[in-house]
Amino acid sequence: MSEQLLPTRFLFRFAAPCLYCPGLGSKAPAELATEYRLPSLGELEGQRSFADVRAAWNEAGLAFSVRVEGKRHPSWCRETKLEDSDALQVWIDTRDTHNIHRASRFCHRFIFLPAGGGRNLDQPVADQLLVDRARQNANPIRPGQLRVVSEKRVGGYVLSAFIPQAALTGFNPADHPRLGFTFFVFDRELGQQYFSLGFEFPFASDPSLWGTLELVR
Repeated sequence: MSEQLLPTRFLFRFAAPCLYCPGLGSKAPAELATEYRLPSLGELEGQRSFADVRAAWNEAGLAFSVRVEGKRHPSWCRETKLEDSDALQVWIDTRDTHNIHRASRFCHRFIFLPAGGGRNLDQPVADQLLVDRARQNANPIRPGQLRVVSEKRVGGYVLSAFIPQAALTGFNPADHPRLGFTFFVFDRELGQQYFSLGFEFPFASDPSLWGTLELVR
């Protein structure tokens, strides 16, 4: 039998519920409860999931948490080398537009590191990155606008992040309750984990390859 030419996830457009969570943004980010867990779509292709990724929303913004397990070595993180570091990256299109191949001003890319900041490189890091090949860039964020907390655990870590409404160009859940979305968890020891497609496709720069988050009350 011949090998499958295209990954299973290429054949579908995925939408996942993102549940409402009161109180987001009013205090430091914390790990989201299990009901906010996003599906592990890599299992469709027999891939092992090492990261438990969760998402929630309210009118104040979006929250994400990731629990990484199974590590035997410390995470490698450097604030000066964001894209080379162990991290969670998320891409968000506040208009859920799937018929464009280059990002609009409603498309965002954020990165969160469990460590790598501070004098001892032990503080979590949050930053905004540009979407490659974008026709327009989203509004730049202010320093400290993104919020992130990380906790070391035996065999891994838990990272929790909050993206405020002000950092999301066009975020309007009442009129636009669907967001274009994908994520990428990178770990030098454990590998790579994606929400939809991986780097065999140009998902990092092409919003048409992203899935959807449905903002559900």
